[in-house]
Amino acid sequence: MSTTFTENQERNPRGIPKAPFIADVAEFLGPDPNPENALKDFQAALAKYRYMDQNLTQRRRSLEDKIPDIKKTLSMVEFLQERREGKKALGGEEGTDDDDSDLEENDTSTKPLTTTFELNDTLYAEAQLEDTDTVYLWLGANVMLSYKIPAAVALLRSKLESAQNSLTTVVEDLEFLREQITIMEVNTARVYNWDVKRRRELREKSEAKDGAVEGKGS
Repeated sequence: MSTTFTENQERNPRGIPKAPFIADVAEFLGPDPNPENALKDFQAALAKYRYMDQNLTQRRRSLEDKIPDIKKTLSMVEFLQERREGKKALGGEEGTDDDDSDLEENDTSTKPLTTTFELNDTLYAEAQLEDTDTVYLWLGANVMLSYKIPAAVALLRSKLESAQNSLTTVVEDLEFLREQITIMEVNTARVYNWDVKRRRELREKSEAKDGAVEGKGS
């Protein structure tokens, strides 16, 4: 069997090997063909590709669940940051000639913030948020850390960008893997059909030879 299938394979940027398309089965198997071994190699390669496909599919689902959560958290922290910056701006102003409507709008940013937070999937509670420059973020593995609001915003933006880039990469790898799986399935069918045809031809030659020997004997 040719070694081009197992050696010097091209790989995608993440190191996933590219499956070669076997255009000429006889050339691929070589002068001493062993279709059974080739088919075993193909099944082993298919199993590896499908295992990677399964893992990447799970990772894609995880990222698709994670990204909306990061966006929601980032939006809330940015809101707190904007609210706090608005309070600082108001505190720095001495006296203005704004009308009553402007004063009312400014006053809303200085009032305690009443909101709801999630206790469970279907359970929410109401709370008033005190003015603070610190937020607490879940980092996973039951770990929560406190961050100053600007640091939290920077961290969440970094995590969001990383998760989105990872999702793009995973989607590309899944498309690449499914293409390789299709190629290997085609290769398997081509080698199997070639072997069936070869066996039939050998059997017909053997039967014709036996018939010729019997004819001479009679």
